[in-house]
Amino acid sequence: MALKEFKLPDVGEGVAEGELVTWHVAPGDEVTEDQVLAEVETDKALVDVPSPFNGTVEELLAEEGEVVPVGNVIITIRVGGDDEADETADADAEETAESDDAQASDDAGDDDSGSGGRVFAPPSVRRLARELGVSLESVDGSGPSGRVTEGDVRAAAEDDGDEDESSGPRTVQSNGKSATAKRDEGTSSASTSASAESADREQTLAAPATRALAKEEGVDINAVPATEMRDGEAFVSPEAVQEYAQAQREAQAADAEAVAAEPDAGTATAEATSEPEPAESAEADTGPGAGERVPYKGVRKAIGDQMQRSKYTAPHVTHHDEVDVTELVELREQLKPVAEERGSRLTYMPFVMKAVIAALKDFPYLNSQLDEENEEIVLRDEYNIGVAAATDAGLLVPVVHDADRKGMLELADEMNEKVEKARNRKISPGEMRGGTFTITNIGGIGGEYATPIINYPEVAILALGAIKDKPRVVDGEVVPRKVLTLSLSFDHRIVDGAQGARFTNRVKELLEDPKLLVLE
Repeated sequence: MALKEFKLPDVGEGVAEGELVTWHVAPGDEVTEDQVLAEVETDKALVDVPSPFNGTVEELLAEEGEVVPVGNVIITIRVGGDDEADETADADAEETAESDDAQASDDAGDDDSGSGGRVFAPPSVRRLARELGVSLESVDGSGPSGRVTEGDVRAAAEDDGDEDESSGPRTVQSNGKSATAKRDEGTSSASTSASAESADREQTLAAPATRALAKEEGVDINAVPATEMRDGEAFVSPEAVQEYAQAQREAQAADAEAVAAEPDAGTATAEATSEPEPAESAEADTGPGAGERVPYKGVRKAIGDQMQRSKYTAPHVTHHDEVDVTELVELREQLKPVAEERGSRLTYMPFVMKAVIAALKDFPYLNSQLDEENEEIVLRDEYNIGVAAATDAGLLVPVVHDADRKGMLELADEMNEKVEKARNRKISPGEMRGGTFTITNIGGIGGEYATPIINYPEVAILALGAIKDKPRVVDGEVVPRKVLTLSLSFDHRIVDGAQGARFTNRVKELLEDPKLLVLE
């Protein structure tokens, strides 16, 4: 029997540390490959950490609630026989310490590639790769610790089929897309300007203190120019973060002066007064009691940093309106049982998403992004709709990608699934990245109007209020009608007040007469 040390892997795209929330095993427990050992919280999500091999738990080396740097040993496991231990030790000796952090798992002799290197994948995935003729060495895993999943292998097989005539296979990223596509989808880095040249990296090496400094300064560490390279990866120092942050502040001050010089700049001073909640969170929070001190860290701090960056970067304006949705309420009541027969839960949100997408096509500036470095407004040609969801850690925004290509029930199913994953803290960072417009629902807890904060670098967000019975004049008579309130916040650098009002009018038109959505 050999004693193996298992180090905390990089569980979230370059994070430097994570809080060990829950152990799922104890000393003496038998564990199998892929069994969940612990839950770890990063500033992005709550992540399951699986065992890379079979064995018996010897010792837990981190306490629940402890913040552990990536690469620290968190558990020791007694594994296999002498032959297996020798083989694993030989393979470990051939790898760098950093690679060992992420891949201390599978036997070298089980690799299908024949290259002598190891691939982080369970036997079922290896078997699938052999069946589909996919080389695991060409696949970057999307699972915890870089583990290759069945979805990664199938995506690689599809890409290979599309590129049979090319000179070689394309490396598949964690979401099954090319590296270029992945960068395009993850365009949520800190704002940049001509006076502060920024980097565009997927991953950055930095000390935990440096990452904390970057958060305090409100900059994306992946955008900070690297000071040196370590093991082929960009490394950023605290001095580089401070220099970049100072350049950002100077650039933003110049932008603010330019905005203030505009005739209608005075309308851009609306302040956020409420944090929107989704419709399904009807029950009140039962969190800590009065007098307690709650740590400001993890996902909550990441949300706060993002909100702060948005408010101090984009001058917000909010446009309010009301829409008569009586016919929409009746249509949904008719379609609900039909949806249930097909296994779907139909809320009002898919109807709103359809209306928003149609309006975005008519008013593309609300589906854009400001490239400050190149001084260009990028009109996005995809429609990735975020739906804000309240969780015990704060507001998370799952994204329904390519929403314009999906039917009503497809939107409902995908949205419901991702919102549920967000509330259970099982959603991946990739499922919250790449949004082009966000919708949030404050009506579920009784609200009507709000001034929602833009999900930067998007340029607009729509808040839905409660649907209430209100008096309306129809054919000269006052009658009760179902009325929904709308609150549209937008970045006044890009969207004028008239554009915001016309966009809202188009959304109203489609929600007032939902039969028109059939044509979209």
